[in-house]
Amino acid sequence: MKGDRKYILMFLLPAAAIMSIFLYYPFFKSVFFSFFRTKGFFEKTFIGFDNYVRMFSDGELGASTLHTLELMVYVIVFQVGIALLLAVLVDNITFGKSFFRIVLFFPVVISGTAIALLFVLFYNYQFGLLNTILAHFGVEKVLWLGEHTALKAIAVPTVWHYVGFYFVLFLTAMSKIPADFYEAAKLEGITGVKKTFQLTIPLIMSDIKVVITLAITGTLKVFEFIFVLSRGQNGTEVLGTYMYKRALVDQNFGYGSTIAIYIVVFGVLLSLLANRVLKREEITY
Repeated sequence: MKGDRKYILMFLLPAAAIMSIFLYYPFFKSVFFSFFRTKGFFEKTFIGFDNYVRMFSDGELGASTLHTLELMVYVIVFQVGIALLLAVLVDNITFGKSFFRIVLFFPVVISGTAIALLFVLFYNYQFGLLNTILAHFGVEKVLWLGEHTALKAIAVPTVWHYVGFYFVLFLTAMSKIPADFYEAAKLEGITGVKKTFQLTIPLIMSDIKVVITLAITGTLKVFEFIFVLSRGQNGTEVLGTYMYKRALVDQNFGYGSTIAIYIVVFGVLLSLLANRVLKREEITY
C-alpha cells in the first residue's frame, strides 16, 4: 500500500491543481478584496472591515436574502419532492426505466439561459403562450412577472431544470437496495405506500440529505433565470444577482467580494442546519 501512495498522489494532483486554480484561489482573492473599496480593476483603497459593516446594514442585501430563502423553499419542496416522487414511481415499473431516465434527465443538459428564454415566451403579457391560452378561454390575462407573482413564476423553470438530476440520484440509490428487503417486507404485509415510507425512504435517507444540500447550494447559485426573466425587479432580486450588480454594474469589486463571502458562509450554515434537522439513525444494508 505504501508503494501505491505516489501513484495515488499522481492521480490526485491534477484534480487538486484544478480546484486550487478555480476554487480556492478565487475564494481567497475575494477575501483579500473584501477589505478594500474598489472602483474598477485598478483603483482600490484599504478600508478594513467597513464592507462587512456596510453589509449588515444593507437593506437590499436583506431583501435579497429573503427572496433567496423563498426560492429555496420552492426548490426543496417541489424540486426535491417531485424528483423523489418520480423516482418512486419509476422504481416500481418493470420496463422502461432507461427511457424515463433519459427523458426526465434531458432538461438538465439544456442551458439555463435557453430555458429562461423559452419561459420569456411563455410569460409574455401580450403574446405569451400562457396568456394566449387564457384569452382563448375568455379569461383575463395575467401579469406573470408582476410584483406579486414574479418570484413564483421564476421558480417554475428553476424547479423544472434540475428535477431530472435529483430523480436520477434517487433512482440510483433505490436500485442499490437489496431485493431481499422488499421480499421480507412483502411477507410482513408492507406493500404500496407503506413500503415507500417505512422501507424505501429510510434506506435512502443519506441520499436525501445529499440532494437537499445540493438543492440549497444550487439555489444560492441561481442567476440566469432571474437575470433573463426579470433583471431582479419586482421582488426577484436574489443573492447571485445582487452580488453581480454591486461587483460588475457598480464596479465595486470589494463589496461584491464581501457579498460572495457572505453567500459561501450562508450556504455552509444552511447546509449544516439541514443536516442537523434531518439527523436520525439511518438503516444500513
